[in-house]
Amino acid sequence: MMDMLENMRTFVRVVEAGSFTAAAKRMDTSTGMVSRAVSQLEGYLETRLLQRTTRHLALTESGRRYFERVRPILGDVDEANAEARNALVRPYGRLRVHAMPGLGQRHVTASVVAYRERYADVGVELTLSQRLPNLVEEGYDVSVLSAASLPDSGYIAQPIGMSYSVLVASPAWLARHGVPRTPADLAKHASVGLDTPAAPAHEWRLQGPDGEFVHALGEPALQLNEPEALAVALRAGSGIGSLAIYSVIDDLRAGTLVRVLPDYRLQALNVYAVYVSRVYVDARIRTFVEHLRATLGPALCNEEQEIGQLVRATPSLNVLPLRSRPRR
Repeated sequence: MMDMLENMRTFVRVVEAGSFTAAAKRMDTSTGMVSRAVSQLEGYLETRLLQRTTRHLALTESGRRYFERVRPILGDVDEANAEARNALVRPYGRLRVHAMPGLGQRHVTASVVAYRERYADVGVELTLSQRLPNLVEEGYDVSVLSAASLPDSGYIAQPIGMSYSVLVASPAWLARHGVPRTPADLAKHASVGLDTPAAPAHEWRLQGPDGEFVHALGEPALQLNEPEALAVALRAGSGIGSLAIYSVIDDLRAGTLVRVLPDYRLQALNVYAVYVSRVYVDARIRTFVEHLRATLGPALCNEEQEIGQLVRATPSLNVLPLRSRPRR
């Protein structure tokens, strides 16, 4: 098929140049190669396209009609090829991005807005969902997600940064039910679960100064599948729950949620930009991943530093009074 396309291109060059010799010079090849290409095309079509004499070259009627049809087609092919090659260099077109809700609401949306300011020729469609999509079947260019580890999917996963989850509750809940002093104290509290691909829904793996402690959730008093919904439930005083730093830091700043067991954190979450192939990566994808590294990566690092400062700056939040016994 490629030889046929080149033969068509050679035929058009011969007609435009007016002779085999002139076409050969323009194409930097031999006259014999040009003549052979046209003969192969005529053999494939079983039609004579050119009348040849030693001094004259003329189109047949079939050749004239073929030239008029083929010339714009080859122009479209050349334009499409140039556009495809340019797509590897200049970002433009539509970029479909998937992100997990907490990460997307906190960081990816802002990164997309900043990316669009820099690359105005790229339109971005951002979808937030806990479900990990099939990039090929669903037509996504990039998925931004956080997970302890990724399943073996054959996709390319570029590390962007790291975060982790912490245990939090409302001040009102801790005032009524007491502040856990050790991981074992969690058994005395209602747990609010988050069903997410990023971490196990049936347990909390706490890492602290004494190593790892696994708290089995059993049947959570309440279970949700969106970080923002979980934060709403926790602010309303439904129990203790686990949220990634990027989903809870605003509540910690405001004091509407309090970190529980501040010396412990849950399993680290790696943040990845996932896409299909590392070969001939479209400029939209390449520049967007680079942009995420430059914006999202540092933002995650800053949050990790700030959350430690919040705990140190507000020690009273972690020493709320234990639940008093009812008077007799």
